[in-house]
Amino acid sequence: MKGIVLAGGSGTRLYPLTQVVSKQILPIFDKPMIYYPLSILMRAGICDILVISTPRDLPLFQALLGDGGDFGLSLSYAEQAQPNGLAEAFLLGRDFIGGDSVAMILGDNLYFGDGLTQLCQAATARSDSATVFAYQVEDPQRYGVVQFDPRTGQPVQIVEKPEFPPSDWAVTGLYFYSNEVVRIAAAITPSERGELEITAVNNAYLERNLLEIVQLGRGYAWLDTGTPESLHDAASFVRTIEHRQGVQIACLEEIGLEMGWLDPERARARAAILGNTRYATYLQRRIRDLAS
Repeated sequence: MKGIVLAGGSGTRLYPLTQVVSKQILPIFDKPMIYYPLSILMRAGICDILVISTPRDLPLFQALLGDGGDFGLSLSYAEQAQPNGLAEAFLLGRDFIGGDSVAMILGDNLYFGDGLTQLCQAATARSDSATVFAYQVEDPQRYGVVQFDPRTGQPVQIVEKPEFPPSDWAVTGLYFYSNEVVRIAAAITPSERGELEITAVNNAYLERNLLEIVQLGRGYAWLDTGTPESLHDAASFVRTIEHRQGVQIACLEEIGLEMGWLDPERARARAAILGNTRYATYLQRRIRDLAS
């Protein structure tokens, strides 16, 4: 399975923070925001990843992440000149995807929870269908919302940003699709907003009974870091977990080592480059732990 991180958009809700830099470069506590979605794809077992961003911001991601070798990844890059909708990612990434299934995650989404890795790995195994994740929210009007049949409890459709939401279960920014997604994305028409909506893709799978909607209940956290308040909340959340448990969330080098993709010597060299930081100290400790 291939992976895509969609890190485009103008980030206007974060102005003036994002007037000259992508929001996915901004820090979530001690790491750039894009580390967090990358870590989810890695935990799912995906190491061949395409990063899509704007022409202005793409050089920054290339400078930050390189070819991915420092993390045990193979990274490619593509431009999205205008924010024409999430589903456009599958058209921009058509050649990259080739004949494979594909997972896409939004570059400003943060996930956390015991069992999340297993859920994602199970989604990668469903290579002939699609899987999305739903989460209960207080403001479902901002999202694609799942409508359930009142008799059976089965999902009927996903409604994009409804004025009167049929439920409080929002579809989050993590999607697993069969290769058919490329054809589906090419066939949908722009919405009234002029965008290729990911909801249209999801409904196309749902109509074919090929969409698994996994509901993330208590014990899982999903944060959409597109506003100053949510950016602060995410940083506070990560800081609390890391200081309380003595772990690093989204340490890409650590995940690469655990997956067997990253050589320990390269990880040591990486830790040396990162200098006298908590992140580097933690990475050095994990290298020793994993070698013992």
